[in-house]
Amino acid sequence: MDDAARFRALFEATYGAVRRYVDHRGVTGGRADDIVAETFIVAWRRLDDVPADRPLPWLLVVARNLWLNQRRADRRYAAAQQRLPLPVPATDEPDDAAVAAVRRGLATLDPADREVILLVARDGLTAAEVGEVLGCTPGAARVRLHRARHRLGAELSKVEQEQGEGQGEGQGRKRRRRTGHDRSENQILREVKR
Repeated sequence: MDDAARFRALFEATYGAVRRYVDHRGVTGGRADDIVAETFIVAWRRLDDVPADRPLPWLLVVARNLWLNQRRADRRYAAAQQRLPLPVPATDEPDDAAVAAVRRGLATLDPADREVILLVARDGLTAAEVGEVLGCTPGAARVRLHRARHRLGAELSKVEQEQGEGQGEGQGRKRRRRTGHDRSENQILREVKR
């Protein structure tokens, strides 16, 4: 019998028992699936070490070790979370109306423009780094960022106009348009970070 046929026979004969063993340890969902799969990966890699007459105890030892490793990792992760302080929220966050306006403006942009702005605003990348992520030159990334900011500024101006902010019809419209553009260059990135 070749290795593939031997492994298939081993898997079909013991899968249910290994799965029950993991389930009885209180492991559920994807984590249980991972332990069972990893158990059989180890069995495949070490097929010559698996006893032919009684493979189940050997498989359960592997499953138990994997389960114990997972529990240790979970404890270490929980301990690290307790030791590390939670970040303090920023106190100078913009009001909800400004954030909602920026989110509406971002939603109207095409995905490419939105991605460029978010790479800078949320991920804190420079134009050169944005170019690296997008697979273009730093100069092309700067142009894309400039155009995306301009489009977002225009969208924010529309939102402000719809909300009826500003003064009269003629001069107020110019002022709102300029304010929207200024916000796109200066404040939008801070508002998007929220």
